[in-house]
Amino acid sequence: MRQVTFKRSLCALAVTAAMAGMMATAVAQEQEANEQGKTEARTLERIEVTARRTIESIQDVPVAVTSISDKDLQERGISTILEVAQFSPNTTLQQSRGTNSTITAFIRGVGQEDPLWGYEPGVGIYIDDIYVARPQGAVLDILNVERVEVLRGPQGTLYGKNTIGGAVKYVTRRMSGEREFFASGTVGSFNQRDLKLTGEIPLIDNTLYFGFGYANLQRDGYGKFLTSALPNQDMQNYDKDLQAMRGTVEWYPSEDVFVRLAYDRTDDKSNSKGGYRLLPSIVTNAPVPDSIYDSYTSLPTENKVETEGVSLTVDWEFSDAITLRSITSRRENYSPVNIDFDNTSERIFDVPAIYEDKWFTQEFQMNYRTDNLTVVSGVYYYDAESCGVFDAILEVLGQGAFGTPGLTREVAGCSDSTSQAAYAQGTYNLSDKWSVTAGLRYTRDKKEALVRNGLVFDTIYPESGWIPGYVRDPSVGTPVVLDDSKTWNKLTPRVGVEYRHSRDTMFYASFGQGFKSGTFNPRAETAEPAANPEDVYSYEIGVKSDVTNSLRVNATAFMLDHKNRQYVSVIPDPNDATVLNQRLANVGTSDATGFELEVTWIASNNLAIYGNLGLIDANFSNVMSFDAQGNQIDITDSFVITNTPKTTANIGFSYDTTLANGDLVFNGNYSYRSSYGLNELDNLLTQDAYGMLNLGINWYSANGKWNVGLHGKNLTQEEFLVGNYAFLSPDPANPGQFLPGLGGDTTLIGYYGEPRTVSLTVGYRF
Repeated sequence: MRQVTFKRSLCALAVTAAMAGMMATAVAQEQEANEQGKTEARTLERIEVTARRTIESIQDVPVAVTSISDKDLQERGISTILEVAQFSPNTTLQQSRGTNSTITAFIRGVGQEDPLWGYEPGVGIYIDDIYVARPQGAVLDILNVERVEVLRGPQGTLYGKNTIGGAVKYVTRRMSGEREFFASGTVGSFNQRDLKLTGEIPLIDNTLYFGFGYANLQRDGYGKFLTSALPNQDMQNYDKDLQAMRGTVEWYPSEDVFVRLAYDRTDDKSNSKGGYRLLPSIVTNAPVPDSIYDSYTSLPTENKVETEGVSLTVDWEFSDAITLRSITSRRENYSPVNIDFDNTSERIFDVPAIYEDKWFTQEFQMNYRTDNLTVVSGVYYYDAESCGVFDAILEVLGQGAFGTPGLTREVAGCSDSTSQAAYAQGTYNLSDKWSVTAGLRYTRDKKEALVRNGLVFDTIYPESGWIPGYVRDPSVGTPVVLDDSKTWNKLTPRVGVEYRHSRDTMFYASFGQGFKSGTFNPRAETAEPAANPEDVYSYEIGVKSDVTNSLRVNATAFMLDHKNRQYVSVIPDPNDATVLNQRLANVGTSDATGFELEVTWIASNNLAIYGNLGLIDANFSNVMSFDAQGNQIDITDSFVITNTPKTTANIGFSYDTTLANGDLVFNGNYSYRSSYGLNELDNLLTQDAYGMLNLGINWYSANGKWNVGLHGKNLTQEEFLVGNYAFLSPDPANPGQFLPGLGGDTTLIGYYGEPRTVSLTVGYRF
């Protein structure tokens, strides 16, 4: 890793100086107002969440949950769901390798690195309680949002499979019933040019409303592709070219019924991200680039991620005690992507790929509430098809070894899933102090998989026109190596006890279980069996306390066992002991213990200070494989938990004051992450500890129509890895040196987070 030093820039100095001068003026005005007795005592706000699938105060929910409101999102200049991770302990949300729109999500050391079809996520992403099944297109931009909730720990009872690490919920805003229009524009570093339009129109007063949202987000790249083997390419790297839209109809046919029909679509045409070569290529003469955001490529730079979805939600307050709910949704995405694994101008290891997914969900829910009993129950149906194809092109290796035009391994297939579930979870008040919570979910999960895998002694691409003049030979195809199905039945319980020490303090303890779906190996080379579901058992104790009207302290200690982890194991061919096949199997076990603290302090009528701390010790305890003779061996020491710093911390402030022409809000935060590994097996790349400083100023006009925000992010210009590819091995004869890996090159590639940026946003409400 390169050492990073802090270099002040004129832009950073200008932001700092402006904030210092404006805060001095604001403090003077606040003191004057206090002296005149014009301020009222400010207290903690009530925060409502739907962590348990019903609306509750966050202080009454015995779950570790962080909620970021739309007001906080706007004032902190948060533009995508990824930045929410700074404000939630033990949480990692990052852009995946090679694309801007694919998410890598880890909570408490549990997630999923590989976004290939067939693999299931470990952290569930939800839009208005609708499951986003695939990581492609799941880096959600903030538009029409009311809040974002992060639920930590397995949510197997109420949210089902694939939430073994936790869940991230994107909650959109219900309409106010008034005619409203809001427009905002943003300009900033790297020629950022954003436009957002939102609004709502009453079609029938007090009955029917139409709402919309539109975003056009543009930005030049943080770096460039220094070379490309193809002509007329857009050479921007880490750029942004995205359009998003949302349309909603809300209907109130009676006082007891609410209906929402929603449609959303996102088109991301940002270039594929090129990685940074941390080592020079031994095949080409290209040196290591000067900038971590520069790259080389032999593929087209263009990329595309298209996602869209439609949903219908019906809420019916059947009686004072019973609420019925139906949630119907259909979503799909399509993404042809170019991933240059070696990041050189030669076809050493290129992987053009297509991801195509669609899924349908239906949920019927019944909520029951009396003075002493609250129950959330329902049934759930899920039907999904996840398909794809990738061509691993090793043209240089093919020419050198076989004298052919190239060498390509093509892998293609589909993973079709159906799932049915029934669940119920209730809380019963034993007294005014004690309550108990119990829940159970039954899931029947079926997966069908078809995998094609084979070598082609040529350079091929997934479809015609992928590169100029290329026409795919329709007779080229790889054989079916796996065509199978498997069904699993799972019970995931949750039990807990809560003690209300006082009106403002609750202690709780709970046990919860979750599972990640079983799956077939999407890269299978033979007809191998499916890997069974992963299981997480979580034990948690916590406290939620409003210590005073101005101090809130929430803390959680947890321990989890992660069993049956799905990893590729090397298993000998039964017909030839010299041949080793890579097969997906349940060969890993890990555990974690940790602590989380969240604090909010209203220090004065104008100043709020908040912070969070996450500590975790997560390690593999058992990983098995096989040697060349077929003997089982323990390779636990070769594995690390990735994307999981031992320490995550954040401290921030918000200071607001009233001016003659409106309100002024200053805010900032410093987010720290200790070191963490990037590769689970034989990790060769570790991100050192780093911290990011963000500062902002917001002005709101007295009439409520105008707002202006100036935001600086990563002002200390930290360089931090968010993903990598490593295809090489250490040279045992020469410490610190490496031997070439797949493709015949020393491929060690890093992908990095955002550099320092400054943006100015102006908004107007009609």
